Amino acid sequence: MNFFGIGLPEMALIMVLALLVFGPKKLPEVGRSMGKAIRGFQQASKEFENEFKREAEQIEKTINKPMEAKLETPAPKALVATTPAEAEPEEQAAEVVEEEAVS
Repeated sequence: MNFFGIGLPEMALIMVLALLVFGPKKLPEVGRSMGKAIRGFQQASKEFENEFKREAEQIEKTINKPMEAKLETPAPKALVATTPAEAEPEEQAAEVVEEEAVS
């Protein structure tokens, strides 16, 4: 019988010391509270392990899933002036800006 690397003689010594420190009336209460604490720790450990496994499986599914490429249709571009008369004011404005930059 080996609990946490502690043998039977060491366990008996710990029980005798606990009996002396807490007394016979408090010892059952201390034992119950320690048992609840250990049980809570075990449940939390199992929940953490299950959550970790669930996340690992989800990552594995994502990695093993083949990639899908989806092409989106491009948005229609805005119409640009097609007649030379509409394009001239823009060209004239560009020339004026260039002349001002040179001077």
